[in-house]
Amino acid sequence: MKKTISINPKDRFVIIMAGGRGERFWPISREKTPKQLIKLLGDRSFLQQAVDRVTPIVPQENIFVITNAVQAPEVRKQLPKLPKENVVAEPVGRDTCAAVTLGAAMVGARSTTGVMAVLPADHVIPEEKKFQTVLGDCFDLAARGQAIVTIGIKPTEPATGYGYIRTGNVLPPPAGAKKYKTTMFKAERFVEKPNYETALEYVNSGNYRWNAGMFIWSFVTVTNGLEAHQPEMAAACHRWFEAAKSPAKLAKVLAKEYPEIKKVSIDYALMEKAQNVVVADGSFA
Repeated sequence: MKKTISINPKDRFVIIMAGGRGERFWPISREKTPKQLIKLLGDRSFLQQAVDRVTPIVPQENIFVITNAVQAPEVRKQLPKLPKENVVAEPVGRDTCAAVTLGAAMVGARSTTGVMAVLPADHVIPEEKKFQTVLGDCFDLAARGQAIVTIGIKPTEPATGYGYIRTGNVLPPPAGAKKYKTTMFKAERFVEKPNYETALEYVNSGNYRWNAGMFIWSFVTVTNGLEAHQPEMAAACHRWFEAAKSPAKLAKVLAKEYPEIKKVSIDYALMEKAQNVVVADGSFA
């Protein structure tokens, strides 16, 4: 008999990374109003659009935004429906692994059975329904076991400014799961930004996806991954998890500890080392 698993929507969380300084759009974007906080396309900022995209499938109270102290007031102003404590300011920038660790601690403090998506604040995704379908399938897969899921975008050009992921075999849905609308691949290798000739080979092969920096995993899976590959981060996650029940206590602990945390990207710290990574085909524009 197949085991069916029901994923409670209240166990779904989203962490939106919104701490960037927007240097590429200078001088339109400034440190206090970087690209994720400005309105370039439509009447909503990139950050507001990022929240709008996930609210149909994740409760508002389960959406966290990780930003910095300079931008936090504007983030709260732009997202008045989000609980104030869900906007958390990093005392200093420490790259994406620290931010992911902080996000995991906040999710775990709410639900140790929680499943979280870590998403950038500055994407432009016109096909929102398709994106929501892919994200929903990723939540389902990540809730069922030890998979680290990342969304890969099919390359449309030999871009040299993105990282790439080499995809392996197509994976069947897990036992008890409905057939996903999204194709899932085994991740074989993460590749840093290539030169033009290499990028052209990747695009022509059809076996590579752009690394979109979108990750979906359960609280248990990501903390196990940190324990295996980044024990210092795992220890920090445990301390912040204990503090996260009180916003004031968390802010105090972060102010003391964050400046000493190792500066490393989540790709290098965890994704490139883990063996349980699945690539979801991001079949949306």
